[in-house]
Amino acid sequence: MSSSVVMPASPPGDKRRKRRLALVGGSLGNLVEWYDWFVYASFAIYFADSFFPGDNPTTQLMNTAGIFAVGFLMRPVGGWILGRAADRHGRKSALTLTVTMMSVAALLIAVAPTYGQAGYFGALVLLLARLLQGMSIGGEYAASATYLTEASARNRRGLGSSFQYVSMTCGQLLGLGILITLQHTLTTAQLESWGWRIPFLVGALFAVVVFWLRRRLQETDAFKEETASAPGEEAHDDSTRGTLKALWHYRRQAGLVMALTLGGTVAYYTYTTYLTKYLVGSAGMEKTTATLVSFTALTLFAVLQPFAGMLSDRIGRRPLLITFAVGCTVGTYPIMTALGSASSYWSALGLSLLALVIVTGYTSINAAVKAELFPTRVRALGVALPYAIANALFGGTAEYVALWFKNSGHEKMFFWYVSGCALISLVTYVLMPDTRNAALSRAEAEADGEREGEPERDRPAAAPAETAR
Repeated sequence: MSSSVVMPASPPGDKRRKRRLALVGGSLGNLVEWYDWFVYASFAIYFADSFFPGDNPTTQLMNTAGIFAVGFLMRPVGGWILGRAADRHGRKSALTLTVTMMSVAALLIAVAPTYGQAGYFGALVLLLARLLQGMSIGGEYAASATYLTEASARNRRGLGSSFQYVSMTCGQLLGLGILITLQHTLTTAQLESWGWRIPFLVGALFAVVVFWLRRRLQETDAFKEETASAPGEEAHDDSTRGTLKALWHYRRQAGLVMALTLGGTVAYYTYTTYLTKYLVGSAGMEKTTATLVSFTALTLFAVLQPFAGMLSDRIGRRPLLITFAVGCTVGTYPIMTALGSASSYWSALGLSLLALVIVTGYTSINAAVKAELFPTRVRALGVALPYAIANALFGGTAEYVALWFKNSGHEKMFFWYVSGCALISLVTYVLMPDTRNAALSRAEAEADGEREGEPERDRPAAAPAETAR
């Protein structure tokens, strides 16, 4: 007798409708989460001196960037807590919890008192809010990556998972759009005085809407299959599902997640959150022009993601990852050097687009690759924790490291730092197996004829995970 759980069959039209709803619900929630996260970096140039007074603008930005980086340190905590929750209680419940936490954090930043009002107490409120946001994002990445991948048709997982970075980028674009609007409706003095609070209030309101939307999402079939028992099958001990003990059996895959994330996360934050500050501080560009460059480049970047995801569904994940790593390793220094002397909107836009096209090889598919490395019972935690650790150590500190090199008079050393991180990931991509054909559930494994060996419930669903053990 087969040990697989037979899930009720759904009409094709109903399956497509559920997949579209899952894509919209997962993506919109992710958009709001990352809007709240990135809007901090976008508006830092206006509120830095409200919390950290002084005469050196670079030092003020370093202080706000430090708090930005501290938020990343909570990502592993959030990844562990919320990844465990997603594996034990479902992807839907974890997605609802993350957006609630982000709403509270955004509201805290919106009402935080300035240095003139309460001394460094305002900076403390800012710090606490970023810690809460860090926990939320730590869980959001894994929950949305797992949900979007599991909810997609098997031959369209690259496409489905690409919407994670579409929504992430649209969240950043929304923040930049609000910034551009406020720049043209308020004076600089008004923005620095109170205008910077507006986007955080908007984010808190958006999160309430998304909370309602996510409550209506359907759980993925893979998770329902994992938590159900087939007729005649003994009840399975679920006490280790989503735990560190369970993850330890897939420590090699966890190591792969950290290594393949390293180069991608540093490059992504370099050409997104740091780009505007770099164009203003190093190229001497006007704030409004630099913001417009970022907005236009990120818009086109978001459009590219689904096309790259579809390409990976046809040719595999590794070719795109390797292309990204090679391009970033050899291209970062010349691109960043040229951006540092860009004197016009069009030259800065062209160089920014070149960099983001290269980064697309990572961003469009990394969610699917990570999810495809793990079995259902530990998939969310397996994606969350190692990714969050790598992101905290390298992604969250990228802007701070860049400003530190600039402040010390060795700005170009940062370009080599980015290239070195990409080189490490390149070695990983070359050596790791392609995950495109991984089976994410027992039903898919049976369809592939993978019935022999260890019991199906305990066997890693992903082919790469099986190989790596």
